[in-house]
Amino acid sequence: MKLSHMRHALMASVFAATSIVGLAAISPAHAQFGGIVYDPTNYAQNVLTAARSLEQINNQIRQIQNQATSLVNEARNLASLPFSSLQALQDQVGETQRLLGEAQRIAFDVRQIEQAFTDRYKGSALTASNAQMIANANARWEDSVGAFQDSLKVQAGVVGNIDGARTTMDDLVSASQSATGALQASQAGNQLLALQSQQLADLTALVAAQGRAQALDSARQAAEEAEGRERFRRFFGRD
Repeated sequence: MKLSHMRHALMASVFAATSIVGLAAISPAHAQFGGIVYDPTNYAQNVLTAARSLEQINNQIRQIQNQATSLVNEARNLASLPFSSLQALQDQVGETQRLLGEAQRIAFDVRQIEQAFTDRYKGSALTASNAQMIANANARWEDSVGAFQDSLKVQAGVVGNIDGARTTMDDLVSASQSATGALQASQAGNQLLALQSQQLADLTALVAAQGRAQALDSARQAAEEAEGRERFRRFFGRD
């Protein structure tokens, strides 16, 4: 018999028992049927006791159901996100770093920059012999051309990463929307932040490459002006 049917049956019995209790108040306490003594008051108490027991069982069942639901929710919250974009993001950052590492002539190194400027951009390099001044001018031109080429390569790499970033973003948003628990949602959010960090790294690399090219070209122009003044002084034989 189903729980609801049992409940209805016991309620009907309780109603009947209540009626019997009322009748028992004006009826004899005991009645005999075929040698069997029937006590309506005792019968009503038994029915009420059974109804209370059923209610206790119902409460226990509800508690078990709530505990099972809580366990299921906890399991979902602890489930790990099945999608990871970490390797793809690391590969994109690695590619950008590789392009920066291929910087020609004057790389992104403080000591190398200082040495290059001492050799061909300032000081005695601007008052050297005519042959050395020509060599320095040619070297500075190659520095500028190489820096602009490096900048274009970094730009191409950053643009190439855009399509991969878009695919990764779509996958992460989809994973976040279908997350079954707090842990999965948090992991999806962390990976979206990692994607944003990768894009910021690309932007930083691009700005650095462009700034390097512009700085070297400006330094080349300044050195040429200084050399021009030196040639002018030598042409007119001034001290």
